Amino acid sequence: MTETVKLITPIDGSVYAERPIATDKAIDAAVESAKQAQADWAQTTIAERGRFCLAALDALLAMNDEIVPEIAWQMGRPVRYGGEKGGVEERTRYMVRIAEQALAPVAENDRPGFRRYIKHAPLGVVMVIAPWNYPYLTAVNTIIPALMAGNSVILKHAAQTLIVGERFAQAFEKAGLPKGVFQNIVLSHGQTEKLLGSGRIDHVNFTGSVGGGRAIEKAAAGTFMTLGLELGGKDPAYVLPDVNLDHAVANLVDGAFFNSGQCCCGIERIYVHEKVYDRFVDGFIDLTKQYVVGNPLDASTTMGPMAQTRFADLVREQKAEALRKGAKAHVNMSVANDKAGSPYLAPEVLTGVDHQMSVMREESFGPIVGIMKVRNDEEAVALMNDSQYGLTASLWTTDTDHAADIGDRIETGTVFMNRCDYIDPALVWTGVKETGKGAAMSAIGYGNLTRPKSYHLREQI
Repeated sequence: MTETVKLITPIDGSVYAERPIATDKAIDAAVESAKQAQADWAQTTIAERGRFCLAALDALLAMNDEIVPEIAWQMGRPVRYGGEKGGVEERTRYMVRIAEQALAPVAENDRPGFRRYIKHAPLGVVMVIAPWNYPYLTAVNTIIPALMAGNSVILKHAAQTLIVGERFAQAFEKAGLPKGVFQNIVLSHGQTEKLLGSGRIDHVNFTGSVGGGRAIEKAAAGTFMTLGLELGGKDPAYVLPDVNLDHAVANLVDGAFFNSGQCCCGIERIYVHEKVYDRFVDGFIDLTKQYVVGNPLDASTTMGPMAQTRFADLVREQKAEALRKGAKAHVNMSVANDKAGSPYLAPEVLTGVDHQMSVMREESFGPIVGIMKVRNDEEAVALMNDSQYGLTASLWTTDTDHAADIGDRIETGTVFMNRCDYIDPALVWTGVKETGKGAAMSAIGYGNLTRPKSYHLREQI
C-alpha cells in the first residue's frame, strides 16, 4: 500500500487532503531534473529570471480567492484576513527589483594589466523546507531569491499545508518556468533526512522548531552543504514611559494574538515601565476581550483554532503552570470547545509572571502573553536577553535615539520601534542563539544563496 500524508484540518478534525509520499525513484528523478535544469537556468539573464518570477507571482495572486479558504481549512487562519498576498507580493517584487545590483560582480580595478572581480555564483540545488504558520510568506522568502540567483529549487512543504506547495507549482507552471527549475515534492521525515545526507542538495533552508533544526544539521553533517535555519522564538516587547499608549496597546495585542499567536516573530512577553504599567495592562486586557474565537470560515471570526490540538494543549499547560506559581489570568474567555484535546483556544493575558515560569521562557507559539512590570531600561534589557532565543525585539517609545541605544544592547536579529511582527524585505531577516543561523531578504539574503567566485585574469604579456 502506498504511504500517504494526511492533512487533518483544525476546523473539525476531518481529513482535508491526502497525498502519496514520493517514491525513491521519484525523488531521484526530481533531484536529477533539478541539477540538469539548474545548469541551463544559471545561464539565463537576471532580467529573464525576474520575468518568470513576476509571472508566477501574478498567477499566484490570481488564485487568491481559492487560496484564502484553503489556508483556513489547512491551518485555521480566519478568512477575514485575506491570506498572505500582500506580503508575498511585497517581498517578491522587492527581491526581483534588487537582484541586478545585489548579484552584480564586485570589480577590483586598481591593478593595471589585470581584470579582477568576484562573481556571485549560484549554489546549485536549493531545498526549501517550509512551515505551516505562514505557508506562502515563509516559502517565498527563499524560493524567489534562490531562483533569481540562478539556483533550482525543490520545495518540501509542511504536511499541515501541503496544498500550498501545489499552488506554488501551479503558479510556476503557468508562468512557463523551464521544467525542473522548481519542483514541489511530498516527503516523509525519513526521506527528507536521507536526501539531505545524500550530498545531492547544495543548500537547505528550514523554518521550524529548534529540534527540527538540529535534525537538519545532523542529517546534513559531512555533506558541507550550506544551511539557513530560522528556529524558535520568544520575542519580547518593552514599553517605555514616554510611549503613545493607545498605539502600543493596539499593536501589541495584534502582535501577540494575530494568527492565534502562531507567528515566528509574534510577541510572547511584554515588559512595561512601572510609570505606565497599570494603564497599559488595563487597555491590553480590554482589547483582548474583543476577540471572537470560532470557525475561521465565518467572516465574524477574528481568531481561529490553532493548527493542531497538541499546540493548543501546550499553551494550556503553560497557563496552568503559571497559575500554580502565582500568576493571574485576566481574560478567562468562555469559548466553545476550549478544552484539552481541542485546537480552539481563547486568548489569555497573564500578570504576576516571572522568569521561573515556562510561559516567560519557553516558546508558546499560541495566544497567550505574560506582562511584567520593570523599573528601568537596565531591568528590561536584562529580562529581554534572558532567553535562549533571539529573533526580534520591539521598543515602544517616542525617542528614536534612545530606542537605537537600547537596541544595541539587546541580543536579537531585528530591533523594532513602535511596530512588531513584520518582515521588511529591504532589511536582513536573521536571528541569534537558538533562533538559528543564516539570513533571508535584502541583498544579504542573496549572499546566503550564492557562493563567491573569484576571477583573476592577467592580460597578455
